[in-house]
Amino acid sequence: MNYYSNGKLLLTGEYLVLDGAKSLALPTKFGQDLRIEKIKEPRLIWASFTNTGECWFEAVFDLPKLRLVNCTFNSDKEGSAEFIAETLLDILTEAKRLNPDFLKEEHGFVVKTELNFPRNWGLGSSSTLINSIASWAKVDAFKLLWNSFKGSGYDIACAQNDTPIFYQIKAQNPKVEVVEFNPTFKDNLYFVYLNQKQDSKEGIAKYRESNKDFSEEIKRISEISEEFTTVTSLDNFNNLITEHEQIISSIIKLHPVKEKLFPDYFGAIKSLGAWGGDFILATGTKETTSYFKNKGFETILTYSEMIL
Repeated sequence: MNYYSNGKLLLTGEYLVLDGAKSLALPTKFGQDLRIEKIKEPRLIWASFTNTGECWFEAVFDLPKLRLVNCTFNSDKEGSAEFIAETLLDILTEAKRLNPDFLKEEHGFVVKTELNFPRNWGLGSSSTLINSIASWAKVDAFKLLWNSFKGSGYDIACAQNDTPIFYQIKAQNPKVEVVEFNPTFKDNLYFVYLNQKQDSKEGIAKYRESNKDFSEEIKRISEISEEFTTVTSLDNFNNLITEHEQIISSIIKLHPVKEKLFPDYFGAIKSLGAWGGDFILATGTKETTSYFKNKGFETILTYSEMIL
């Protein structure tokens, strides 16, 4: 068996998507494979591989009890083998709770996951995994996400769709609408990696701290999301980006990324998802690449390189 899930970028509505803002989300050309082979031994043998083919995490679980036997984690960065194994165990346990027949067979499995993008890019190594496990377990991926993690679920929607979407939470249910986003100026859109993976949980916690009523902001961000899909000129698109950045800046009390890092940049810049890391969207020209490279940011992708 083989499952593949798309990565994601949230173009509009960061933070406010949690409280019902209509947001524009884009599935990426990058994602994650999940391959499953049956074995006779009643064990789940798990191996996770990077985009360069290195095995960065391994774990063995006894079946059908799903008891962790051992695990190894090859990284000097965040987390530990035990933490990652426990997180994986939580997801699998919740999938089993949603479908008691999952992993109940008398045989076992070898499971291999493989990203086709660097883990630190923040394009959805967790959401692609959750979506693929949900497909394997035959359970609702949104329920699996919300019962084992937190988050809006837009990343699950991107994992399942091959076109741009509007994503909205209505009455605690995900609403996904396929939408046309094909601007005439898409050759002027660039995605720049800020050299650090941002923890979205941290950003969400900061947003939740305020406890204010953001109904007006939610309404305007929802309108901007729709205007993103109908705007015909780059100048007007830049104005929408600037307005969107100002709204989110006033809510989470952080300076917009252009003001903070790139005040001399000639185009518009927009944070994506959790502010402070991962990718930004920059509008510009052929000079954009050299501008960011001169600032020490080497990973710059065009719209057509990044988006499905």
